[in-house]
Amino acid sequence: DYQKAIGYFESVFNYGRGNEWAPEAQFQLALAKRKQGKHLVAANEFKRFTQFYRNHPKRVRAEFEEAQSYYNRSPKYNLDQSDTKKAIELFQLFIDRHPDHKLVSESKEKVDELRAKLAHKKYDAARLYERRDMWRAATTSYRSLFDQYPDTPWADDALLGALRSYLRFADRSVENKQAERYQKALDQYSQLTQLFPESSLLSRAQPLKEEAERKLKQVRERQQSQSLARDGTADTMN
Repeated sequence: DYQKAIGYFESVFNYGRGNEWAPEAQFQLALAKRKQGKHLVAANEFKRFTQFYRNHPKRVRAEFEEAQSYYNRSPKYNLDQSDTKKAIELFQLFIDRHPDHKLVSESKEKVDELRAKLAHKKYDAARLYERRDMWRAATTSYRSLFDQYPDTPWADDALLGALRSYLRFADRSVENKQAERYQKALDQYSQLTQLFPESSLLSRAQPLKEEAERKLKQVRERQQSQSLARDGTADTMN
């Protein structure tokens, strides 16, 4: 009965938080709150432990458990990710403060997992822009995703999305902007092949790259023809 245990732990504080049983009661209180599924309350209790008992042997473990409490609250990727970001912040703080601790490896794994969740959410936002033909927003979102989360499983998806979106953005641009945007599409392809040579997405990227090359060549040929025509008109007038 966790509630009965919580009552017992809280009764210890009647003798003051400086008594010899108080640190263990505080730590166990936080764990009991977690067992009840009250992860935010548990996080606050672990934080209270670190504030009251700075020199206690369990202080470092309490720092980890505070981060773990926010990790437990982290929802599915498509929901608000405030707790996910807080967990990343606290795990990273733990890693920085205690680089040789045995829990650093687990903390790093959880940071990677949570960052992938944030990347997934950002990818879905970029895809939504793309489906709505909001090409400028799509290109910006895909690039932002890659720049922020290049070490996640969504990085190559982001580059493919940026390639696809720059290509369609160029298709719908005024002529004097098309060459620049087709080239941007090709830049995404180059980065994708250089950074992810084994990616399963390369087969989908290849025809987009060839399309961008063909259209870029056509734009440049038109621009060259127009330039020659202008030069010829200028010579005639002279």
